[in-house]
Amino acid sequence: MNNNYLASEVKTTQGNYRVIVGKDILGEMKSELEYAGLKGKKCFLIADKSMFPKNTKRLHESLESQGFITNSFSIEFSESLKNYDTVNKIYNWLADMKAERKDFILSFGGGVTGDIVGFVASSYLRGMPFIQVPTTLAAMTDASIGGKVAYNLEHGKNLVGAFYQPKLVFEELNFLSSLPEREKISGWAEAIKHSIILDKNLFEDFKLNRDKIYNLDNVYSAEILKRSVKIKGDIVSQDEFETGEERIKLNYGHTVGHAIEKVSNFNSYLHGEAVSIGMMVAIKISEKIGMIDKSSEIEQKAILENYNLPTFAKNLDKSKIFEAIKMDKKNVDGKVKWVLLNSIGKAQIVRGVDESIVKEAISEVIL
Repeated sequence: MNNNYLASEVKTTQGNYRVIVGKDILGEMKSELEYAGLKGKKCFLIADKSMFPKNTKRLHESLESQGFITNSFSIEFSESLKNYDTVNKIYNWLADMKAERKDFILSFGGGVTGDIVGFVASSYLRGMPFIQVPTTLAAMTDASIGGKVAYNLEHGKNLVGAFYQPKLVFEELNFLSSLPEREKISGWAEAIKHSIILDKNLFEDFKLNRDKIYNLDNVYSAEILKRSVKIKGDIVSQDEFETGEERIKLNYGHTVGHAIEKVSNFNSYLHGEAVSIGMMVAIKISEKIGMIDKSSEIEQKAILENYNLPTFAKNLDKSKIFEAIKMDKKNVDGKVKWVLLNSIGKAQIVRGVDESIVKEAISEVIL
């Protein structure tokens, strides 16, 4: 194994696993899979259709050349298709292919792919080992790490799911080159979010070195991504099942972000775009209740815009946004757990924010 590519070792009750990040690293897959206890196991590769044929074929052939018998299935994944129908199609394919519990499933795609394939892995044959090979920046920095797997219901996002940890997260940065520009931009929201909630120094690096980081085409940008990934890995290690408050901080911007996705029927905003807008609502609430000053709001807005992320939305029903917030999974006794800021680099959980303040903040961001 080459520890030069190791971003994080996530420690969980379901077993520890490595998060590997780098360019031109497919040749490292064999040693990492063997370290994860999967030597000689059969692979069932489930890929987002957008990665077919070139990248799916490349990954399939790489696995075969490294000694892993591999079967591939390409299927369309999107937020609007993140439902039981898609889950069932994968179940049926695994059954047709006679997958066994000792085999492993490999998820190849973005965050939606990982969520659905991970849920399938958690439940098919009462659980099969699975690997995350994320292909979007958002999935690399956030969704692929931590074992949250789920699908959506009409009532809301990720309402059916589990905590089911992967055996390995393997992030080959070359796969990002196939992404549309909008998808790449969207992913920066999660990476920057980590710095906003927990690491002021990383925030400053994002701010001062944008031109070196933005295209993820050099060693420095890969190291920045590894630092963001490590924040997520460390938090998951501390709070695997989100029973404390540390992991909930990762949901900064997500309370409103998920509501925006739901109200827009999951087809107007990419996840990172919705989270970016949600972060602006969160920091405005923070300012209105006296936790933070206006300069921090200006600073956050500037960095998001510098990475071409949206900081406001139009033509959304504010009342529906507010109602969707009440369905948030983090709510307790009907009260929203807001992730707010004391300062850049320091987040705090706040309960019971006055509804009038929330509505005022939403109105300032959703025009």
